[in-house]
Amino acid sequence: MTVVTVNAPVGRLSVEQRRELAVTLTDAVLVPEVGAQVDAARAGFQVHFVERASDSIAIDGTLVSDRPSDPMQIDIAVMDGDWSQSVRTAVIERVFAALSAAMRVEAPAPTWWVNFRVIDEGSWGSRGGVLSIHSLLDQGVFTAEKAAAIRRATAPAELS
Repeated sequence: MTVVTVNAPVGRLSVEQRRELAVTLTDAVLVPEVGAQVDAARAGFQVHFVERASDSIAIDGTLVSDRPSDPMQIDIAVMDGDWSQSVRTAVIERVFAALSAAMRVEAPAPTWWVNFRVIDEGSWGSRGGVLSIHSLLDQGVFTAEKAAAIRRATAPAELS
């Protein structure tokens, strides 16, 4: 399960941009997470768009309504897995590229921020119970290489 939350000012994103970002932000995380473009894995991804009034966002202590700017904050929450720094970097760069493409700009604004959070094993629930990344590894969604990397990364300390 992966949840990408896009926080932006009201009206910043058109319906067309949200449609585009629903796909491209999913792909920005999906490929590094599972090891390939696997359509079956898409069901485990959600993208949420949260709009806030410009008087509910501040940059450097000043409300955006008082000094217009282009704030966007993207929060990525993923299950524990193979999230080495190089994989996290790839995801963040892919997210910025997807945002830039959807916004039709060459480079991300300095007021666009991305948070990447890993939810510890045993700390994610769905369908009335606790989920484990390990229960997903043999379902054919992850590449064999990625499944092995996840097993290594999430092995209990005494086994690694």
